[in-house]
This record gives sequence, C-alpha cells and structure tokens, in this order.
Amino acid sequence: MSGPAASAASPPFVGALLRLCWVRVWQHIKQRLHAEGFADLHESYLPIFRYPGPDATRPSDLARRLQMSRQAINHLLIQLEALGYLERRASANNGRPLIYLTERGRELMETIYASLRELQEQWADKVGRKRFRDFMDVLRTLSAEERQVEAEGVRSHRLVKRPRGQRGQHRTRAKTHAL
Repeated sequence: MSGPAASAASPPFVGALLRLCWVRVWQHIKQRLHAEGFADLHESYLPIFRYPGPDATRPSDLARRLQMSRQAINHLLIQLEALGYLERRASANNGRPLIYLTERGRELMETIYASLRELQEQWADKVGRKRFRDFMDVLRTLSAEERQVEAEGVRSHRLVKRPRGQRGQHRTRAKTHAL
C-alpha cells in the first residue's frame, strides 16, 4: 500500500504526531520566554499558563483542568505569587479565592501568545497557508468536543455535594461525564 492511506495505517499514529508537534511548541515557548527575560520562570510553572490561562479561576478548578492535586497547584501558586506573576484574592461573589494575573503575569501570557503566533506563521510558511488553515480547522473541530466536556466536568463537579468523608474522591462523577 502506498500514498496517504498507507501513511495513516502505520506508525507514527496521531497521538505520537501530536506529541512531537507539542514538543516543538513547548521548546519554542521556552526559548521565547528566556529571550524576553522570563528567566525566573521554572519550566514546572508553565502548565499554569496553558490556554485558557488562570485569570479569574478558582485554584480547585485549575487543579482539575490540569489534572493536578490541589496541594500541587497551591504549591505552584505560592511560588508564582512570590515571583509576582499572579495573586489570589477573594471573590466578590462568595469570598472564595480566585487567581488573578498581575501585570507581569499578563506580560508572560502575551509573550506566550506571541510565541505561538510566530510558530504558527513559520508552520504556515512551511506547509502552505491553505493547508495550515485547514489543519487548524481540523484541530478546532476535534478539540471543540473536548473543551465542552472539560467545561461540563468543572460545572458538574461543582454541583455534586459529597459527604465529608468522600470529599477527596472528585474523579468519579466529573470523569464519568467525559466517557
């Protein structure tokens, strides 16, 4: 078998190809951040700033989105607050803490977005604008369902009240909706 059908039927499959592209994206972001003076930002902090970013988000929702424990998120948030990238303030609605970007945090997010726009331009030049636009349309279509499931998972988790002894067992109901 030859041509596109053969290449789709043999490795590397979609997961590996997306991972390899993600590695390139990650490297590009890190290089740009270093070049723009964000040398104090350890690589382990970067997931906090993944799309859609942490601004006006509850720490527990961010932990769920990143599939991290609340303790791990809080550890990172404390460090990022000390570095001046974000702050936690009480919500005007219910007094619960929300994460807010500082000016430095907004500069970081804009640098990340600028880096991604630059890489997208490079890739569009490499494969052709139309092909790249089609590629982005396919990714948006495929990821739309996942973004919806993620949003519903956060909402449904908030609606589920569990007895005190079961509070740490958040995966069961929220993850069920994704299946």
